[in-house]
Amino acid sequence: MLLTKYSHSCVRLEQDGSVLVLDPGSFSEVEEALEGAAAVLVTHEHPDHIAVDRVVAVLAADPALSLWAPRGVADTVAAALGDAAGDRVHSVSGGEDFTAAGFRVRTFGGQHALIHPLIPVITNVGYLVEESVYHPGDSLIVPDGIEVGTLLVPVHAPWSKLGEVVDFTVSVRAPRAFQIHDALLNDAGLGIVEGHLTRLGAKYGTTFRHLAVREGVDV
Repeated sequence: MLLTKYSHSCVRLEQDGSVLVLDPGSFSEVEEALEGAAAVLVTHEHPDHIAVDRVVAVLAADPALSLWAPRGVADTVAAALGDAAGDRVHSVSGGEDFTAAGFRVRTFGGQHALIHPLIPVITNVGYLVEESVYHPGDSLIVPDGIEVGTLLVPVHAPWSKLGEVVDFTVSVRAPRAFQIHDALLNDAGLGIVEGHLTRLGAKYGTTFRHLAVREGVDV
């Protein structure tokens, strides 16, 4: 697969002529990432993971595009599309297996990481694509019973701290790791976090590398 990193948590995967996009949120290049895509996976409802109006506009313009997301997101998108939704909008939970545009997908978790006790916890689903690429969304859920080939690491968020991010990375023990959820850090902060991930991940067999926006890598 070709993995292309877009801003924040948006990632595009291409394989055998098919395109799947994860988390085209408000901080990302939504329309560019979704160009020619056949499937979009959304981890949860926060706007930095799905820019609803922009994604709905692409879905409305392209009847070949389908979406998978937690029920609340799926219901919102289906309502916005109306009759145009057809059978293209699917709700998913943790512990499911399905095929999206020819890509094999497994789901993990089911709960967004705690931000603060006064902020309600929402649904979050992590996706494993083609038994290889794992996108956890806004969670640090370690997928069970599988070996991850490529880990997408949420490097910084209101709900995390560096030690938790490092522990997540070394617990998954994927041979490759790249950053996501990086829009809230400036270059100096990102360098500090990624430096720790590079150094400590290597102790456990994980090669961490920064991907620039629009940079692609074979996985």
